[in-house]
Amino acid sequence: MKSNSITVVSRRDFVGGVFSAGALVLGGILLPLKGTAAATADATWQPNVYLGLEPDGRVIIIAHRSEMGTGIRTSLPMIVAEELGADWTRVKIEQAIGDAKYGSQDTDGSESIRDFYDPMREAGATARMMLESAAASKWGVPVSECRARNHEVLHAKSDRKLGFGELVPLASKQPVPKKEQLKFKSPAEYRYVGKNVPITDLDDILAGHAVFGMDARVPGMVYASIEHPPVFGGKLKTYDDAEARKVRGVSKTLTIPPFKPPYAFQPLGGVAVIADNTWAAMQGRRKLKIDWDLGPNASLDSVAYKKTLQETARKACKVARNDGDVDAVFKTAAKVHEAEYYVPHLAHASMEPPVAVAEFKNGKVELWASTQNPQAVQETVAKAMGLKPTDVTCHVTLLGGGFGRKSKPDYCAEAAILSKQMGKPVKVVWSREDDIRFDFYHAVAAMYIKAATDEKGRPTAWLQRSVFPPIGSQDDVAAKYGTFELDMGWNDVPYDIPNFRAECGPADTKIRIGWMRSVANIPHAFAVQSFTDELAAAAGRDRVEYLLDVLGKPRKIDLRPPAERKGPDPYMLDIARMRRVIEIAAEQSGWAKKKPGNGRALGIAVHRSFLTYVATVVEVEVDKGKLRIPRVDMVLDTGKVINPDRVRAQLEGASVFGASIALMGEITAANGRVQQSNFNTYPVARLNEAPVETHVHIVPSSAPPAGVGEPGVPPMSPAICNAIFAATGKRIRELPIKKQLG
Repeated sequence: MKSNSITVVSRRDFVGGVFSAGALVLGGILLPLKGTAAATADATWQPNVYLGLEPDGRVIIIAHRSEMGTGIRTSLPMIVAEELGADWTRVKIEQAIGDAKYGSQDTDGSESIRDFYDPMREAGATARMMLESAAASKWGVPVSECRARNHEVLHAKSDRKLGFGELVPLASKQPVPKKEQLKFKSPAEYRYVGKNVPITDLDDILAGHAVFGMDARVPGMVYASIEHPPVFGGKLKTYDDAEARKVRGVSKTLTIPPFKPPYAFQPLGGVAVIADNTWAAMQGRRKLKIDWDLGPNASLDSVAYKKTLQETARKACKVARNDGDVDAVFKTAAKVHEAEYYVPHLAHASMEPPVAVAEFKNGKVELWASTQNPQAVQETVAKAMGLKPTDVTCHVTLLGGGFGRKSKPDYCAEAAILSKQMGKPVKVVWSREDDIRFDFYHAVAAMYIKAATDEKGRPTAWLQRSVFPPIGSQDDVAAKYGTFELDMGWNDVPYDIPNFRAECGPADTKIRIGWMRSVANIPHAFAVQSFTDELAAAAGRDRVEYLLDVLGKPRKIDLRPPAERKGPDPYMLDIARMRRVIEIAAEQSGWAKKKPGNGRALGIAVHRSFLTYVATVVEVEVDKGKLRIPRVDMVLDTGKVINPDRVRAQLEGASVFGASIALMGEITAANGRVQQSNFNTYPVARLNEAPVETHVHIVPSSAPPAGVGEPGVPPMSPAICNAIFAATGKRIRELPIKKQLG
């Protein structure tokens, strides 16, 4: 493994032209490539460049992850600036283009801080120590007497100081400290980390100057709107564009070939209308006359598909976890409880639909896109165009939401394909209808749970089955079983139950399946936490007390397979931390004082996802079939927090996102076609439907940083449903809720 390196940049195009001649650039710590849960000894690692110091004293930090409202363009640079001792007002943040040298740029899975906290602080500390060494050399004093702070290196004994810019030439000649020699700041010295720092893009966003994907423009650009096959896997037979070409502004129509299985991130295919503005392209598209070959999925019907999944979940399935002897306990159990749960397909529905600008020129492609993964853009576009990934340059704009959809760059490949055919830049803009009808949907899931209980209602045996079309179908047409999804709230149920079995059933994939914010944790948390509430109700016990009882005593659980348990795991499942968030949630929500009555009650759920513990208490009011959510209390333990303001914002967003899923989220299909098309048929929570107040409580923790963007979502659905039961006696086992309250 190579060490860090320092380079004096001699050309302006280094790192996409970010740094000037003579800048001091710090090479990043080597990082694991995306694709494995943790780096192994023989994993592939790549060097990265994140930090540069200009001769004029400016510090430039490269943001290699995508900004979609999480604040990651601010939080990661904060770590570097903190350890460097920089003045935040003199830090300039530049967005990275897609490039393998940055390691994984996939802004998915709530991993950005978790994966890059150490590399970023190491980069900052390395540069700081070299600046201090440079100053010590210049002054002829021990380096231990020099300290970098607020963009200067100080020598307290002689009251001398030198600015970072002055030290750049000499610092570049200093030996690079080894990783084990690095000295980090103590939390008591922090000026930024752990503090509420406004996002770096705030002023531009408020003033309307920020560039999102929809704002991207290049000279000579034309616009495209694409009519996709109405059924997944369908193909174009013939089309008539005579009326479309009569629309003012429309210049021509082009075709995009259909994907070849497996679908991965390939374009769906279809007919593109090219025009000199988006409106004309969309109007021309409406006048196309197309004859489609609908393919093998034209028979997809959600009602029949749901029935098949549920029937599968009622039978013995593939065992994923097996502790003790569940069957033996069930044979002699005095009390057995059973329940079935169902969560439909869900769409991402981010405010900004997919959009990309591409220019094919001289055998290379340059793109501007609101993407969560510019490296996936490079790979997907290169494959579609018969190029090398290095022949594709992807500029990352701000994203008007993403939730996982924009890490799948089919729309970028569409723009590149059309640009090559047109011989000029093309901007592809998806309509809201396109976004809803042709998404990579969150998988539907049918679940069955059965438990035997003792005289106190505590489970002595627990059996659960989950049946859903797997994300693996993206890359394997034969895939029928979920794999990594089972580690999202299914195989890792933390209860202290001696006999436990988790199973997974097969499911065919009939539409595109992809990951969405919190992935399979959504259905799994819904089923497990709802069933737990049912057991507590059957036993007549307080829900909080019951939850703590089934969790058992504080302990740590190593979830890694035995063969992978080499060395300590800083992210072991910690029952003490899970118990703590439950206790704080009960305290902050006034659980003990607020008793159900007059259609008003509290519900609680707890879930660990992306290594973060979240307990959620939801207060509901139900009156004549109408539901109101006056208050939500969310308590999370996510380890070390970089920017508390951004953590709160993401949990507040998760409250609304989770409420939308629970109340009204549902994608259905008939005759192979998705039936929802816009916010009138796939609504999201509006002001009068979203939680009125969301209170976020962050548990102080010295544990390593964990995920934040997603963990707030899973507990929302079960907490709402559990509150509805407490308020009305009506048990909801299927989502969405709204159609069941009338």
